[in-house]
Amino acid sequence: MAIKSETELYAPVKAYLEQLGYEVRGEVRHCDLVAVREEEPPLIVELKKSFSIPLLLQAIDRLRISRSVYVAFERPNKGRAPHGASWPELRKLCGMLGVGMITVQFYKTRKPRVEVECHPPAALTAAAADQPKGPRHNKYAAGKLMREFRERGADYNVGGSSKRKLITAYREKSIHLASLLRQFGPLSPRQLRDLTGNPQAAGMLQKNVYRWFQRVDRGIYTLSPLGLEALTTYAHVAETLPVPVPIDSAK
Repeated sequence: MAIKSETELYAPVKAYLEQLGYEVRGEVRHCDLVAVREEEPPLIVELKKSFSIPLLLQAIDRLRISRSVYVAFERPNKGRAPHGASWPELRKLCGMLGVGMITVQFYKTRKPRVEVECHPPAALTAAAADQPKGPRHNKYAAGKLMREFRERGADYNVGGSSKRKLITAYREKSIHLASLLRQFGPLSPRQLRDLTGNPQAAGMLQKNVYRWFQRVDRGIYTLSPLGLEALTTYAHVAETLPVPVPIDSAK
């Protein structure tokens, strides 16, 4: 059965990786899916409905961040490789580009089946030294990816999403601040820092990127109308955030 969107690939691929011991997040710094296991480098998966050149180009670009990059797409119902190629040819192509390949077979009455068709080569061998090397590893970009991954409290996004506001670590922290202001009323940056454990609380209130906060007195903030509206929009996030101790105990 043909899928309508690459977002349908996210759940089965995520479940497969979680069974292997990975922690998974969707839509992390433009990567459809990022998985982390213990101290291993991040594993990145780019999702598309079908095998295509744009999918390969995305994967090649992600090699700047990690050498463990896969492309994932729906396996055709009849099992034939796309574009008139054979599966060995596609595996060879992915191997030459330095990426792995995952297919997902969907059924009407059964759970999807995830197959790893090939893994990305760990490194270029001497025999492949004359072939073009992958993009140079960007430690700065890799560090930003891991910080974003680690600072998210949960997986709120579906990999492959487009034209949707994503729950980034910054947005999640902003929702937490807004939720506490609704719960306790006007608070100081120090109180919010102590309640959330977020050392950036004061800076976030002052910058007010989303215009969710407003200052009612010197060093005292409350929710703006936009902040109240945001808590309705992101209620599914707010309800998962830690519940702090009563404000009297936090002062």
